[in-house]
Amino acid sequence: MVDQDHDGRRRQEEAAAESSVPLLEKKPGDVAYYVEGCPGCAVERRKATSPSIPYGSFIYIWVVILCTGEYSITATTARAPPFIAPACRGRGVGGGGGFGTFLGWRLSAMAANEGEGSSPLLRKNEHRYHPGCPACDHDRRKDLQTGMPYKEFLYVWMICLTTAIPISSLFPFLYFMIRDLHIAERTEDIGFYAGFVGAAFMFGRCLTSTIWGIAADRIGRKPVVIFGVFSVVIFNALFGLSVTYWMAIATRFLLGALNGLLGPMKAYAIEVCRPEHEALALSLVSTAWGIGLIIGPALGGYLALPAEKYPNIFSPDSLFGRFPYFLPCLCTSVFAAAVLISCIWMPETLHKHKVNENGNQSVESLEAHLIEPKEKVDQSNSSDTKKSLFKNWPLMSSIIVYCVFSFHDMAYTEVFSLWAESDRTYGGLSLSSEDVGQTLAITGSSLLVYQLFLYPRINRVLGPIKSSQIAAGLCIPILFAYPYMTYLSEPGLSIILNIASVIKNNLGVTIITGTFILQNNAVPQDQRGAANGLAMTGMSFFKAVAPAGAGIVFSWAQKRQHAFFFPGDQMVFFLLNIIELLGLLLTFKFFLAVPDKSDSN
Repeated sequence: MVDQDHDGRRRQEEAAAESSVPLLEKKPGDVAYYVEGCPGCAVERRKATSPSIPYGSFIYIWVVILCTGEYSITATTARAPPFIAPACRGRGVGGGGGFGTFLGWRLSAMAANEGEGSSPLLRKNEHRYHPGCPACDHDRRKDLQTGMPYKEFLYVWMICLTTAIPISSLFPFLYFMIRDLHIAERTEDIGFYAGFVGAAFMFGRCLTSTIWGIAADRIGRKPVVIFGVFSVVIFNALFGLSVTYWMAIATRFLLGALNGLLGPMKAYAIEVCRPEHEALALSLVSTAWGIGLIIGPALGGYLALPAEKYPNIFSPDSLFGRFPYFLPCLCTSVFAAAVLISCIWMPETLHKHKVNENGNQSVESLEAHLIEPKEKVDQSNSSDTKKSLFKNWPLMSSIIVYCVFSFHDMAYTEVFSLWAESDRTYGGLSLSSEDVGQTLAITGSSLLVYQLFLYPRINRVLGPIKSSQIAAGLCIPILFAYPYMTYLSEPGLSIILNIASVIKNNLGVTIITGTFILQNNAVPQDQRGAANGLAMTGMSFFKAVAPAGAGIVFSWAQKRQHAFFFPGDQMVFFLLNIIELLGLLLTFKFFLAVPDKSDSN
């Protein structure tokens, strides 16, 4: 009896001592001990018998943190959250909370770390938004809306159309405008003075495009866009009211210098939509630009000199009779004014709030060992690429390719009208201005259909580089066939000319849109405005040179109708093919560097 009492007391003492062992101090070789009725012990029993990943428990953790949002918003230190305390302290029970609790804290710390980083808050899977930031509000709507952002795309299309129409609307009446300003002493000098007026817009834009791009990265896309549209309203109308040659030069120059729309709008088109819609967004920029270059000449051609063309409506003593070139400019300004009013509701996409860098220092110190060395190198490289756009070769190479093809497209646009309206004895088609306008209208309509329905699928399959290479390769035989159309007669001539024009212009838009994608993927969001402004500067310079150069070459080619090597207009299209071939060669890997975000194709 004495021995039994002694053994009983010894077991009670051991049980009391063992019950005081902390729950998280399980010794090797100990046997698991569970307390009946303890929920924590029940979880530990299931955990001990099930070695697989506890997906059910992880889902609970993820859902609770996602719903409360406590640590995704306020987690700024590396301490463990308060819910890791054990539910009971039974013997041998290994670690209440454990890895499941750490995973919940790890996810919340990662959310805080990404939200407090130095990069713009546009990362995918991002759930941190700053209150009061318009760009964060738009990003929240963008993440929740998986469909097409039709309203934002409408802004992109209207604003790009506003900046494209004034560029080419003056060319149909520029010759007569210079004549009526009495600046040229002889008829042969009209073209000389007209060239300076035509180049003033591109020259002004060449000087200020980069500045407007930097401004869009500093103060936002919306203020720059509003100011640019406002400049179209004012200075385009003043150009139509010009009474002296120098007033026409000054208003066109200011219109180009203050109209910094195209660069910021390309950045805005990327930021306003989800990644799967980026190709369509940039194709809208190209489409609006192409359609503007069609509508502009139509307005200038049909609405200039209204008192002469429509005497029953406009009298010579009316406002439009005294200023015969004001009506087409007024129509453009009225459209720009309507767009300006709609821009009041245009969402801002640039994050202008300061980034808080104090909150994630301790988290980063805890997680530093979890980041692979390669990822650390990538992080340091990403910060280095923001130092200078000129050292970003993927960006600079895509800009160079863009400038070459822009030079080709502008020269082709200049040559096409001259060639189609010139006499057949000089290798032309002897078409009227109405015939050329009809062809351009059909081409503009095809651009809209192609960009909305066909190009996004082509880009999805081939990528921006491969599609640009194929398009450039197909342009060469089409341009080679142009001079031989002079041997065709109606109605075959109109059919073949329209088909060739539609194919050529759609292929050109494919190339330009591909370079847009490469440029925007080569830089982070806070440099897109400046990068697009830099591209606009180079493009404006090349487009300012292209019409003058094309006109000189066209005049020279018509004087050599009986030459042995590419006589007449064959030389013009041969030189256009040389430029196209040069651009095609520059799209290969020896020159064009592929941004990390773009398709390797």
